[in-house]
Amino acid sequence: MDPCPFIRLTIGNLALKVPLAAKTTSSVVHPSSSPCFCKIKLKNFPPQTAAIPYIPLETTQFPEIQTLAATFHLSSSDIQRLASRSIFTSKPCLKILIYTGRAGAACGVHSGRLLAKVSVPLDLSGTLSKPCVFHNGWISVGKGAGKSSSSAQFHLNVKTEPDPRFVFQFDGEPECSPQVVQIQGNIRQPVFTCKFSCRHTGDRTQRSRSLPTETSVPRSWLNSFGSERERPGKERKGWSITVHDLSGSPVAMASIVTPFVASPGTDRVSRSNPGSWLILRPGDCTWRPWGRLEAWRERGGATDGLGYRFELIPDGSSGAGIVLAESTISSHRGGKFSIELGSSSSSSSPTSGVNRSRSRRGGSNGSGGGASPANSPRGGSGDYGYGLWPWNVYKGFVMSASVEGEGKCSKPCVEVSVQHVSCMEDAAAYVALSAAIDLSMDACRLFNQRMRKELCHESLS
Repeated sequence: MDPCPFIRLTIGNLALKVPLAAKTTSSVVHPSSSPCFCKIKLKNFPPQTAAIPYIPLETTQFPEIQTLAATFHLSSSDIQRLASRSIFTSKPCLKILIYTGRAGAACGVHSGRLLAKVSVPLDLSGTLSKPCVFHNGWISVGKGAGKSSSSAQFHLNVKTEPDPRFVFQFDGEPECSPQVVQIQGNIRQPVFTCKFSCRHTGDRTQRSRSLPTETSVPRSWLNSFGSERERPGKERKGWSITVHDLSGSPVAMASIVTPFVASPGTDRVSRSNPGSWLILRPGDCTWRPWGRLEAWRERGGATDGLGYRFELIPDGSSGAGIVLAESTISSHRGGKFSIELGSSSSSSSPTSGVNRSRSRRGGSNGSGGGASPANSPRGGSGDYGYGLWPWNVYKGFVMSASVEGEGKCSKPCVEVSVQHVSCMEDAAAYVALSAAIDLSMDACRLFNQRMRKELCHESLS
């Protein structure tokens, strides 16, 4: 498999220093007594917002703690669009607007008062092959910037690093058992096939279009990670999707283990009682759990959202997992499911969310180093655990998958960082995960709405 070139543009180590002279002469509230934030803008990308800490004037060295404020992911075509020049466009640059006050908006009006603007030129030529630092240090900002010692100082680090990825796309909607192709430039090459199945509510038999018998999930895993709640009417369960390689061997699977059930007196799956999927991989002649995805319907303003939480299951154990992603996707507009560790940025785009990395075991926080555990599951094509464990090199961008809104045709596009794929089974696990989050949009649909025929038990007879 050949990856596609990408770069990761990061903005971090933000800080602000304002001299006492500015405090006494300025009419604005001094940053030391008021929070500061900034909006980070890059052409053709949604703006991102980040908090700016205030550093005392006497500080001469920036703290050793490295903080990440925002991240932009650029493909080679994105770089070409930014670099293209005409009489109407200038060189690409990163724009940062610094505000005093709290981030957010009230009645459609953004709060905060503009304090300064910063522009960092970006020469992206050659960044696909080598890291590049565009700025690292202090900049004089505000009125009289650079002309006197009374100007405010803003610290930031702007850099890029190559981040090649494998790109996959479903040729059809996951519930239609499509092929999955790998995209490399203009080439689309089939690499996986998917088989969707639905277990009948009344019995335990599998009713599937073409699901082979060897992909049945052991009942012990279902009992350990979910519950078989028998509640007629307002529940959705029994769905599974199996990913096969081109030889027909199953290499990953996603299966509902906790039914999606409407909360009492409502037509929605609540956050307090979410449905869940188990993501499985083959190992030792059986299926072994790799991750667990919980999903529910989040109440919103004008529209609801799909809330989700994904956790990695260390060593395939039945204990608590390590949460790698938790966010919300608009049910109307859709968005992106993503796993990116180390970023604290937020975006106004419907395709982004804040991913929080945390552990339920009190151990690794998802950014440590080390070797793959000795007892990680292994298979015929390599160490299944390598590159997938939080205490290894599980940091930075991991994967993303597009998710369409309710009622729209969805053909998920999946991007997986090269550093987290060492074999086909690694990639297949992320493909199965992306199918599960896509199907969760349907599973969390309001129960007073009609389901699509492909997801009804009767259509699979």
